[in-house]
Amino acid sequence: MRLATLLAALALPLAAFGQSYPSKPIKLLVGFAPGGAADTVARAYAEPLSRALGQPIVIENRAGAGSSIAAETVAHAPADGYTILIASPASISVNPALNPNLNYKPSDLAPVTKVSSSPLVIVTNPATGIGSIRELIAAAKKDPGKLNYATSGVGSAPHFGAAHFSQVAGVQMVHVPFKGGSPAITSVVAGDTQLSFATPPSVLAMVKANRLKALAVTSRERSPLMPDIPGMTEAGLPDFQIMNWQGLFAPFGTPKPVIDKIAQVVAEVVRKPEIRERFAKVGFDARGDGPAAAAEQVRTNVARWSDVILRAGIKPGDVQ
Repeated sequence: MRLATLLAALALPLAAFGQSYPSKPIKLLVGFAPGGAADTVARAYAEPLSRALGQPIVIENRAGAGSSIAAETVAHAPADGYTILIASPASISVNPALNPNLNYKPSDLAPVTKVSSSPLVIVTNPATGIGSIRELIAAAKKDPGKLNYATSGVGSAPHFGAAHFSQVAGVQMVHVPFKGGSPAITSVVAGDTQLSFATPPSVLAMVKANRLKALAVTSRERSPLMPDIPGMTEAGLPDFQIMNWQGLFAPFGTPKPVIDKIAQVVAEVVRKPEIRERFAKVGFDARGDGPAAAAEQVRTNVARWSDVILRAGIKPGDVQ
C-alpha cells in the first residue's frame, strides 16, 4: 500500500510536467545540410507542430558524420523535451557501432515516433547513358570500381541502401560521401559522380527537369507516391528492397508524458489531408506511429544494417 502511494506521488509531478509542456521554444536538430530528406521533413512539420504545441519549433542543421554530430548533441542535452532529433534509425543507431570514438550510444536516444516513410530513388546522370537497373548492373560489372555513387554520408540510409544493392547485384561501386543529400545530388548533376541512392525530396525536381534519370524506387513494386518510376521487381532485381524512414528522438530519460504528448500531436497533425498532400508531393508518406512502433523499427533496422555492414566490409572508424 505504501509503495503504491509512493509511486502515485512520484507520478504526479511527471503528469503535471507533461500537461505544462511545452512552455518555451523547442529545438529540432537535423543532422544533414539543408535540402535533404531530414531537413525537408523537419521544415514540413515545423509550422503545424508549432501551432499545435503553442511554441516555436526552431530548426538547427548540424551536418556531419552521417547525422552523428546532431545525434550526440541531442543525446547529451537535458532530458526535458526541448531538444529533439530528427533522423533515420540507421544514422543514429548504427554509426556508434561504426565509430567507437563517438560519445553516445543508441540507448542514449529515446524513439518518440515515426514522421515519414518512403523508398529511396536510384538516379543517374543522363550523360552516363545508363537508363535502367539492368544497364546499371551491366556497366558496374563491366568496369568494377569505375562508377561513383554519392550519398548524404557514411552511415546514412542511402549509403546502406547502395551497399546492400551492391551485395544483392554482385557489383562493385565507389562510395563518395557528402554532408547532406543536397550536395550529394549536386555532384551527380554536375557529373562529378555518376549516380545516387537518394531520398525523394533530393531528386524529384531534378528528375522532372530531365537533369537526372530515375532508374527505380527501392520498393519491390511501384510507389503510389511516385507512380511513374519502376519498382525493383519490374526493374529486374526483385530480391532487393529498402524502405527509409525518419523519426523523432529525444534524450534518454525524457519524461514519458512529454514523449507521449509529442507523439500524440504528430499523430493528430498527420491526419490532416493538407499535411499528407504536402508530403506526397515530395515522395513521402506522413506517419505518426508512436513510441512503441518507432522503438521496434529501430531494433529491426539495427539488426538488418549490422548484417549489411558486416558483409560490405564497412569498418569501425569509417564514420568521420
